[in-house]
Amino acid sequence: MRSVLVFMIIIKVVIGKDDFTINFIKSFIENERKPTHLIYNGLCWEKKMELNLVNELFKYGVRCSSSNLPRSTNQDHDLMFLVDLDCPDSEEVLRNASSNNLFRFPFRWLVLSKAGLMDHRNATLWKCPVLISSDLVLAEENEKEFVLTELYRSSPDGPMLSSPRGKYNGAFLDSRPHRELFRRRRDLMGHALVMANVIQDSNSTKEHLLKEDRLELQNDAAVKICWIAARHAFEMLNATRRHIFSYRWGYKVNGEWSGMIQDIKSNRADLATNCVLYSERLDVVTFTDMVAPLRMRFVFRQPPLAYVSNIFSLPFSSNVWVAIAVCTAASTLTLCLTSHWETKVEKNPTQLDGSISDALLLTLSAVAQQGCFVEPKRAPGRILEWFLFTALMALYAAYSANIVVLLQAPSNSIKSLSQLAASKITLAANDVDYSRFVLSPYKDPTHVHIYRRIMPEGEKPNFYHIHEGVEKIRQGLFAYHSIVEPVYRRIEETFLEQEKCDLTEVDFVNGFDAFTPVKKDSPYLEMLRVVYKQIREAGVQGALIKRFLVPKPRCVGEMSAFTSVGLLDIQPVLVFMVYGLLLSVLIAIGEIVVHKVTKRCSIKKMRKQ
Repeated sequence: MRSVLVFMIIIKVVIGKDDFTINFIKSFIENERKPTHLIYNGLCWEKKMELNLVNELFKYGVRCSSSNLPRSTNQDHDLMFLVDLDCPDSEEVLRNASSNNLFRFPFRWLVLSKAGLMDHRNATLWKCPVLISSDLVLAEENEKEFVLTELYRSSPDGPMLSSPRGKYNGAFLDSRPHRELFRRRRDLMGHALVMANVIQDSNSTKEHLLKEDRLELQNDAAVKICWIAARHAFEMLNATRRHIFSYRWGYKVNGEWSGMIQDIKSNRADLATNCVLYSERLDVVTFTDMVAPLRMRFVFRQPPLAYVSNIFSLPFSSNVWVAIAVCTAASTLTLCLTSHWETKVEKNPTQLDGSISDALLLTLSAVAQQGCFVEPKRAPGRILEWFLFTALMALYAAYSANIVVLLQAPSNSIKSLSQLAASKITLAANDVDYSRFVLSPYKDPTHVHIYRRIMPEGEKPNFYHIHEGVEKIRQGLFAYHSIVEPVYRRIEETFLEQEKCDLTEVDFVNGFDAFTPVKKDSPYLEMLRVVYKQIREAGVQGALIKRFLVPKPRCVGEMSAFTSVGLLDIQPVLVFMVYGLLLSVLIAIGEIVVHKVTKRCSIKKMRKQ
């Protein structure tokens, strides 16, 4: 009887202990306040205890699994791993997690252990790569409570650090000062972070970058902004700043990465200068925040209006032109009738002969405000002529004034990439490394056409130094592809005020702003992401942009300047004159033919008589 009683007491103690552990795990998950999928692979508990754990957590809406990771990575932030160091398989579980990088963010770990237990399994835990972004809690069980401790390292080679997480003695006590992981671990304790800086415009940037003297702002301005922002970020994280320099942002060449992307991939750098977001780069890096704008555009002056349309038809609307044609026809007919009446009264060498051709000649002379050697001699015709010239004088003045304005007006006809590709203006690019890469990867006809115009096969590519390129922009009919900020700085230095009014930019890359790349799965990713956002929210980023970058030049007052009229401006007039000349020659030939035919017919009639 006594043995049975002892057995019952032992069973009750064991069951009570099991319930205490299960309730602790349930309370821990509840305190997390996050969707959770618990994975307890490698536990050596009895099946009954495992079922009790699953049932209790199921009531709370927590999924449980004793298998490995799910195939999809979309729910990684839900996963929590449960390990009991009392189980013999726990050491293998920890080694497997280390080899598969399962201690990284966003995975969570709850490790159970006996208080004061120091064996090879604890030693294995202390060797695991639990870095600063890892969320691992060691729960050491005493007789009546669990004491919780967070474990992490500030660097891969640094010592294991610990901080109190709380305890459980039937009620859960969370002793964290902040629930956010970043706020608890923003001190990297001097760990060195390496930044890769891309130098494209001038090697002197290396000197001015380190001195932060704000000299030669026309060279690599975005790189200098990223450098200063990174310095603030490192100071906020108490990290030691290191740097390397690269010759390009990073593109795939023969299947291998180059430039700063390769520096990040090969662990030579932790983060780098802002770069444009390409889908290929997402396999290597994760983009955090925009620090400095890096907008690549075609910059050009809108072509003159005469380049894209016939300015001599633009002063009046189509209805006005129709009205002028109707009035001209009516005036011609009226003059023809009055001149025909005048010829019956008297005849004079300088008067209209009553034909439609003389009347039309006088009417067109009035439209063009030109004189004519024939004119009406009687009052009805002269009154009609006077009203015709007076009415058309105002019309001619309005037309001439509009022509003067249109000769100096930009067209505003190129607003998209397809319109730029269809135009006849010269296309070129900045003579720097990235121009060889950003123009080539596109397959659609518009981008390919522009690429072929800049880099024609078998010919010299249209690459120009920024000074030469901006000067060609000023001369007109030239589109220059580059990062816009240095172009605008040069424009501010060299352009007249009226030359800034028709500046236009067209996006070729069709991308977002550039973002700061950080190595994929870096333990410092979330830390850097948060501090960069804090730098932006505090206004530091905006101040740096205003100090280093030049915005698009503003058109102040739209001042007008003298513009010489070229052959391009009067091309429609020249074409009209050529057509008139050809028509006159054809009419002359026709008259000669008619005259000869008529003369031959007359001779034949005379011979017959």
